[in-house]
Amino acid sequence: MAHKADAYRKAAEEDRCAPRTRLTIPATLRASGGRAFQSVVHDLSISGFSAASINRMHDGQMCWLTLPGLEALQAEVVWWDNCIVGCAFSELLSPIVHDNILQRYSNTGFYRQVT
Repeated sequence: MAHKADAYRKAAEEDRCAPRTRLTIPATLRASGGRAFQSVVHDLSISGFSAASINRMHDGQMCWLTLPGLEALQAEVVWWDNCIVGCAFSELLSPIVHDNILQRYSNTGFYRQVT
C-alpha cells in the first residue's frame, strides 16, 4: 500500500495547473520559524516556484517568498532536493502580476493584455 501512496504523491507533484517559465529572479525566502535569506527563483508559474535554498526545507513547511517590488507571497514546500526547493503558493498569483514579472525578467517580451 505504501508503494501506491508514493506513486500517487509523485504523480501529484508533476500535475501542475499552470506552465512554469524558467528564469532567474533575485529574491528573499523565509521558512516558518526561520530567518530570511537571499535566494534565486529558477522557475515561476501562477501556482508556484522553485528556488535556491541554502537551508534544508521540509514537505508541508510554510514559507514566504519576496520578489523585487512585491509583498511577501506565502507558499508551502512541496519538495526539496540538493539545495533547490519547490513550493506551491497559498493563493494563485494574479496572471497579470505573473506576466509583468515574466516581462521584467525574461527576454521573451511576453505579456498579457486585459481586453
